Amino acid sequence: MQGSLNIWQILWESGVVVKLVLIILALASVLSWTIILQKYKELKLVIEANDKFNTFFKGSNSLSEIHREASENQDSTMSLMFRRGYEELNKVGEKLSSGNKGTIAQHFTQHGFQALERALKTGSNSANERMDIRVSTLASIGSISPFIGLFGTVWGIIDAFSGLSMGGGSIEAVAPGIAEALVATAVGLAAAIPAVWFFNVFNNQIARINSQMESFSQDFLNLIERSILIKKD
Repeated sequence: MQGSLNIWQILWESGVVVKLVLIILALASVLSWTIILQKYKELKLVIEANDKFNTFFKGSNSLSEIHREASENQDSTMSLMFRRGYEELNKVGEKLSSGNKGTIAQHFTQHGFQALERALKTGSNSANERMDIRVSTLASIGSISPFIGLFGTVWGIIDAFSGLSMGGGSIEAVAPGIAEALVATAVGLAAAIPAVWFFNVFNNQIARINSQMESFSQDFLNLIERSILIKKD
């Protein structure tokens, strides 16, 4: 068709600045999709591991058995919390035994479960650090890419109309330059939209996992309290 524009030819003949912008946006898009695929698999694995461990936890009253399961289930954030809490429980017990300061039941009856709560919180923080890795990069790509594309568009339009400002050329002559400039905006949006979408998806999944971890923290303390009461009685 006469007068039609070949987009690939336009991009190939575009200016250095516009080409540089498009390369940056292409790299940002590749990085974004790499993170999306990795994080999708990672969070799916965490959710499945948490469901498996939580089912085992609720079906067992033996701390040693649960600890064995937690040691084998390294992908679960709940198992990480359990291991931290269980280790702190053992440390308290060892300290009381070495100093002849009474039983562990007496200790927690007098001082409460603050030490265990701090251990569980430490486990929760470690789990969140692991889950949050690279998620913020998606937010950066999503917020910056449109502006990089807009910069390429503005620069391309200025370059395209520079010939007209000097009295030469026609609108047909500057049309390819305007087209290449607008492509920069389109590529910027193409890089930004998936990054923003999956950033919100992953944040929602992490928030759900955090809610489950808070519930698990209370379940863990309840199990310890029941175990201590049984030993005390």
